[in-house]
Amino acid sequence: MNAKQLFGMAVTICLASATFTAQAGSKDTKEAKKLDAKTVAIIKRDFRDKGIAKADRVNQDELQAACSKYLDVLPDNLKAKLEAEQAGQMKWPADGKYMGDWKAGEKLAQSGKGMTWKDKPEDPAGGNCYNCHQLSATEIAYGTIGPSLRNYGNKKGMKEEVQRIVYGHIYNAKAYNACANMPRFGHMGILSEAQMKDLVALLLDPESPVNAK
Repeated sequence: MNAKQLFGMAVTICLASATFTAQAGSKDTKEAKKLDAKTVAIIKRDFRDKGIAKADRVNQDELQAACSKYLDVLPDNLKAKLEAEQAGQMKWPADGKYMGDWKAGEKLAQSGKGMTWKDKPEDPAGGNCYNCHQLSATEIAYGTIGPSLRNYGNKKGMKEEVQRIVYGHIYNAKAYNACANMPRFGHMGILSEAQMKDLVALLLDPESPVNAK
């Protein structure tokens, strides 16, 4: 898990914990808000800039703050509003193509490198996909936070509409599910357009190990 994910997880866990405690232990809204504010202050106090890892990563945007406040279960109208806003900020490939090189995508998916204070800004970040998903039958270790992606292309096919949806989820999964655990790889500038295309190819190309039978 890279530094950006760790920072985001730390903020989400702390704020969610504070909100839950406040709601469970007190009906006083003012006290709940004070507790939340204190939690935020502690987080901001204890994080420091180091290399490319800047302390501003703990600053939540409107969507992140809403998911923390509602413990990832948003009111329907707010969920729809936030998802529409995220979708409106999606940047699609200028050439209209969504598929890259699955071999490059495989290397990218198995790399957790990047975004830490030790990394240089010019060094490309990895996709870190293996940390949350199973990708192929040959993997001996993988995460289960996200669903298995084995045989994804065999199940979904390679039509352009499928390619677009996969690219969109990699670019910003929160445009489809506001409180999704998946990082906003394109929206947050973690991966380049070319890298995201390579990941689309990894999932959909019939020659990819993801789709090996």
